[in-house]
Amino acid sequence: MEHKIYRVVSFEPVRPFILQVTFDDGSKQTIDFRPMLAGEIYGPLQNEKFFNQVEIDPEVHTLVWPNGADFDPATLHDWPEYITEMKKMAQRWGKVNV
Repeated sequence: MEHKIYRVVSFEPVRPFILQVTFDDGSKQTIDFRPMLAGEIYGPLQNEKFFNQVEIDPEVHTLVWPNGADFDPATLHDWPEYITEMKKMAQRWGKVNV
């Protein structure tokens, strides 16, 4: 099975905790990260000021935060296919404040 490699090329904030992400194939996803902001790694991103420190890692070409939080660019690219399972994982990680 072939695993397509995608790269994040840009992003822009839409609303708090929501980013429009553009990929190297020209596609875009508007992603609401709020349901994922739980647990040790993603929980700190509930702080909007901290969340807004997001950058594109120049080596792996995905969104990263100063605490090491990141997402696989293929997951971001195909977000609608993963969101249900990602929400379930976040619920296991801890309380989600939405």
